[in-house]
Amino acid sequence: MGFLTDLVGRVRSDLDRAPLDDASLMARAMASPPARDLAAAVRWAGPGAVIAEVKRSSPSAGAIADVDAGEQARRYASAGAAAISVLTERRHFDGSLADLRAARAATTVPVLRKDFIVHPSQVIEARAAGADAVLLIAAAVTDAELKALVTTAFDLGVAPLVETHSEADLDRALATEAELIGVNARDLETLEVDFRRALGLLERVPDDRLAVMESGIATRSDVERAVAAGAAAVLVGEALMRADDPAAKLCELRGVA
Repeated sequence: MGFLTDLVGRVRSDLDRAPLDDASLMARAMASPPARDLAAAVRWAGPGAVIAEVKRSSPSAGAIADVDAGEQARRYASAGAAAISVLTERRHFDGSLADLRAARAATTVPVLRKDFIVHPSQVIEARAAGADAVLLIAAAVTDAELKALVTTAFDLGVAPLVETHSEADLDRALATEAELIGVNARDLETLEVDFRRALGLLERVPDDRLAVMESGIATRSDVERAVAAGAAAVLVGEALMRADDPAAKLCELRGVA
């Protein structure tokens, strides 16, 4: 059993055992300030926009950095990040919705909830916590579930970023109305990175969508290769989290002094 299959099974089991309180979450979501527009932020930033991630640890890298999520988000935003991604998965990434709330409160750019979302309740939960966008992993859900998740996101004014890793994933993502299409260079089952394969998938994303390259980005050259293949933005976590000066590293990735 691969990493993604195992983790998604645990998420589904957790939700079956302790369903989220949709009514309470929806009330909080409806009372939240309007969502910030992730697609517009990516367009405004121009080619090579950086979605900077708050990620404390990962199953592939182990412990990365223990930071104040709000302060880290503030550093990113000050260095020109188009948006902030926050890992909220607890078991393997040491994340939390508290980190998401802190990042949202500390910045004025859109904030993406990055987690393993398989049920509309989790999308409502994300909006209630202040998320402006949610990551939806195509390989983690069925076609019907993906459609329901995208619809829920749109109903709440939240931008769905549909993540793909394979040709089949990409076809399924493009069958939705999601504008933001992620291409992950990391296979979430094996946790191996294939940058070249991801570049090939990026080239298949139509011009009427916004492609986001995920994983494997560590240098300005990596960003340039992703942009050349069609990426409107790159999502970067580990390289920024490990940097002694995250703001300087982000500027390097953006190609600015």
